[in-house]
Amino acid sequence: MSIDPKTYEYANDVLKGRIILITGATDGIGKALALHAATLGAQVILHGRNTGKLEAIYDEIESIDGAPRPSIAVLDLATADGDAYSALGKSIEDEFGRLDGLVHNAGILGQRLSLEQYDPGEWQKVLHVNLTAPFVITQQLIPALRNSEDPSIIFTSSGVGRVGKPFWGAYSVSKFGTESMSQILANENRHTSLRSNCINPGPVRTNMRLEAYPAEDRDALKKPGEILAAYVYLLGPDSKGVTGESFDIQ
Repeated sequence: MSIDPKTYEYANDVLKGRIILITGATDGIGKALALHAATLGAQVILHGRNTGKLEAIYDEIESIDGAPRPSIAVLDLATADGDAYSALGKSIEDEFGRLDGLVHNAGILGQRLSLEQYDPGEWQKVLHVNLTAPFVITQQLIPALRNSEDPSIIFTSSGVGRVGKPFWGAYSVSKFGTESMSQILANENRHTSLRSNCINPGPVRTNMRLEAYPAEDRDALKKPGEILAAYVYLLGPDSKGVTGESFDIQ
């Protein structure tokens, strides 16, 4: 019987012993997932650019009874150079020996303007943070992922990553690229245990959603903690063999 990621039910230790890196773990879905994964037994590596926010989430996880001690990876995706990405990969392999899960959650919205009006510098920044940075992080972490018996990569997609809607500019283009990158990675690794999938979270009560839709009724949106079942499914053992897919979870 096939599993529906949206309604996936799981044991409270389903991620026990798994080492999972979550980018953009200081807010929204990334923060909610980091806290939840820790309660499910995962050793979480918290990525972000703000040390203070990362330390606050670290302390929250430390207060969870039985949760493995997390780690912190400070890296500004907008400004980091090649050496910083290499150092991230090396530090994870040296400290943990492997990586079981990689969740690309970090991203920026950019301008909501027509292509005619879009600032080229902002365009470049959005594509770098949303597409190039996940590519480089993945490339640097593949050695650690290959040391895992069941490695899983999750990319964050969007409805505007499949249909080029007006005024979504670089964000839309970056998500089209994300869908393609995940499929390429999955197809290049059909002969391995490494799997790669996309999740489109849909409308969630996050700061990015507020930035995109400032007049929207936020109370009508699901909270980040209410949409995590699909992430747990793809990070856990029940999704072995699932790769190259893109899931809408609302």
